[in-house]
Parts: sequence; structure tokens; C-alpha cells
Amino acid sequence: MIRKLVDYVKETEFRFTVFSDRIDILNYQEILSLEDDRICITYDTGRMVIKGEHLTVGKLLDQEILIFGKVSEIEMSRT
Repeated sequence: MIRKLVDYVKETEFRFTVFSDRIDILNYQEILSLEDDRICITYDTGRMVIKGEHLTVGKLLDQEILIFGKVSEIEMSRT
């Protein structure tokens, strides 16, 4: 169990988890834009654009962001 906790804390790979009412994003690099209907972030190998309605940031830590709102589309592109 301790090994799993250490692996989680040391995790550096970009990943995201989509829930019914939020998106949890880990290990992003930069927030490029933060609007009510569009949030754009970069990560080590690309860019992610989240489109929807009433998008808000519920939690923002060093490399983690939690986005709430009605998500209609997620676009991923490599840089």
C-alpha cells in the first residue's frame, strides 16, 4: 500500500480522468486560456482544449487542476 502511495506522489506522466460533473487533470504544464466555455492547457507532448458551458476551476495545485461544468468536447493535439 505504501508503494502505491509513493508511486502516486512521484507520478509525472500527464493524465486526466473524466467524471460526470468534472475533469481531473494531473501533470499539466501551463493554462493557456481560462474562459467560461473553453479551457486550454499544455502538457509535455501536446495541448488539451476543453469546451463546454459554465466551466470553472474548482481546485488548482502545482500540477493538478479540477474543472467543473458541462463538458461538451475534449480535443487533444500533439506539439
